[in-house]
Amino acid sequence: MTGAAGGLGRAFSLGFARNGVAVVAADIDMEGARETVELIRAEGDEAVAADVDVTSEASVEAMVDTALKPFGRIDVLVNNAALYAGLERRPFYELEPDVWDQVMRVNLKGPWLCARACVPEMRRLGGGAIVNVASATVFSGSPLWAHYVASKGALIALTRVMAREVGEFGITVNAVAPGFTLTKASRELIENAGSYGLSRAAIKRPTQPEDIVGTVLFLASSASASVTGQTIVVDGGREFI
Repeated sequence: MTGAAGGLGRAFSLGFARNGVAVVAADIDMEGARETVELIRAEGDEAVAADVDVTSEASVEAMVDTALKPFGRIDVLVNNAALYAGLERRPFYELEPDVWDQVMRVNLKGPWLCARACVPEMRRLGGGAIVNVASATVFSGSPLWAHYVASKGALIALTRVMAREVGEFGITVNAVAPGFTLTKASRELIENAGSYGLSRAAIKRPTQPEDIVGTVLFLASSASASVTGQTIVVDGGREFI
């Protein structure tokens, strides 16, 4: 689980642990990752923290080693780490190239590197599941957000390619596309976050991190063994596509 220090990643980590899955809580924020591990262990479940910079091949390989040492296997990869909090909303023609490049490194190169490192272990086991966390902003074309939206759209495209390339090994690759979700980062990013976008939603309440967990668990489980290359939007019915 990358990006496990808080927000969606922490919710996903807790959800997997509560369903009997040993969790590797990986993040560049080790303090937050350790807090996630402590929460999991407090409930009697297994977890370890891993320090990872998903843009670094060496760091990603070290994350894989951290997973293999205590558990001996990698069955599921959830690519959740992304640049989101702290990004400045600006027209695409005002974005700085170095900011654009940084977003692409984390949000697109990162999932590619992580999948690239985990697939050999999944092949050894005869199967596995990769879940990429994209965003419903891809379908709404959220303005002033071109770098983020483009990175997540590319991740959906990458998901489809990877699904075709590893299906023969029993590995599924899917994406979940959350809509605006009430995390700490979202509250800091959007004023009046609790009511943001609800006027166009079918379900008239804010989406919480826990609302996304079930979909990720489904895509990571044998219940979705014939589902691959797909993107499931979880946004309370804001975008019908």
